[in-house]
Amino acid sequence: MLFIYRTLINIIFFFSPIILILRLIKKKEDPNRFIEKLGFFSKKKKSGKLIWFHGASVGEIQSVIPLIEKFEKNKDIKQILITSNTVSSSSIIKKFRFRKTIHQFFPIDCNFISKKFINHWKPSKVFFIDSEIWPNTINNLYNKKVPMILLNGRITKKTFQRWLVFPNFAKTLFNKFNLCLSSSLESKRYLRKLGAQNIKFFGNIKFSQSEIASPLLDKDFTNFAKSKNLWCASSTHYNEEKFCGQTHLHLNKKYKNILTIIIPRHINRVNSIKKELMSLKLKVHLDEPKRKISSNTDVYLVNSYGKTKSFYKVCKNVFLGGSMINHGGQNPLEAVRYGCNIFHGPNISNFKEIYWFLKNKNLSKRVTNHKNLANLLSLTFKNKSQSNKIKKSLYLIGKNILNKTYKEVF
Repeated sequence: MLFIYRTLINIIFFFSPIILILRLIKKKEDPNRFIEKLGFFSKKKKSGKLIWFHGASVGEIQSVIPLIEKFEKNKDIKQILITSNTVSSSSIIKKFRFRKTIHQFFPIDCNFISKKFINHWKPSKVFFIDSEIWPNTINNLYNKKVPMILLNGRITKKTFQRWLVFPNFAKTLFNKFNLCLSSSLESKRYLRKLGAQNIKFFGNIKFSQSEIASPLLDKDFTNFAKSKNLWCASSTHYNEEKFCGQTHLHLNKKYKNILTIIIPRHINRVNSIKKELMSLKLKVHLDEPKRKISSNTDVYLVNSYGKTKSFYKVCKNVFLGGSMINHGGQNPLEAVRYGCNIFHGPNISNFKEIYWFLKNKNLSKRVTNHKNLANLLSLTFKNKSQSNKIKKSLYLIGKNILNKTYKEVF
């Protein structure tokens, strides 16, 4: 099976220049750094101990920021390498201004590129986040006897069934991990069946919280927002912005001071989102601090990364995207930490245990259409804050998971 995988990945590498050009046109690649995916390096390796974290995109990288903050304070660690696949995740890292931490794009998992990458960075320990399994990289690290940890390992039923098509191949990969910290008890069971050996469960690390304060919002926006009934749609995907626009129009029948904030998951879609919302006769303002906000603005559209927490501070009603489409939802915990009321669609398989926790605490509501969401939002405009007791409870849960995880992996 490894031979077949390597053949397929080599074919992908052969066509990678064409693929990358198309992605550059669509603004899905960084024009100055896309060559990192072909095994070139834009940063230097420092002498001393380096640890490496790899996650697919924004959600995976954000989940380990609290852990990275702890490693930043560790004098034995000289450099921390983070790799990911998306431009959005690289933008997130820039916001934190870490001293030791650098970002590179994860290279195509060809055998020779993988070896080149590992030989250059010489990691002393590697963390694969969530469900990132790359056979050539895992094999090459194992051959060099580099300890590997699956961090916040997430195996859904769908993923598990896919791996079962190649059970022996799965076992040869998962038993190479020195440690697997699962994100749920369900994932723990699936990891064991797939051949992982040393599996532990402390809780989902996404409950943990970064110590870095969120940036302040522009004064013009905060002053403008004071007179509004606010709600925010965060991490929205294609088709969900139209759903949000329809919700706004329904709310506007009852309230004349509604402001809808939309934070798309991928900001390269901002122009098409704006056109779609304007086709609904909505007035859209892009998040540009130097541009005055018109008094009749309906939708405030965020077109940059790293401001989500700041909007959660002023907006206590949040709809989490990726849940009205077949995506599996987005992580709601960050919004809960700021005392937000959480709304989501029916598709939340990626975070079902987290949403189960929130539902039991009466912190989240499921919606099925825009009228349903508008009606629920109407009920919450009068009560704009959650209990401090819940926020404190969430903080303590996250702190406990983070401390146990750090103690286990260090």
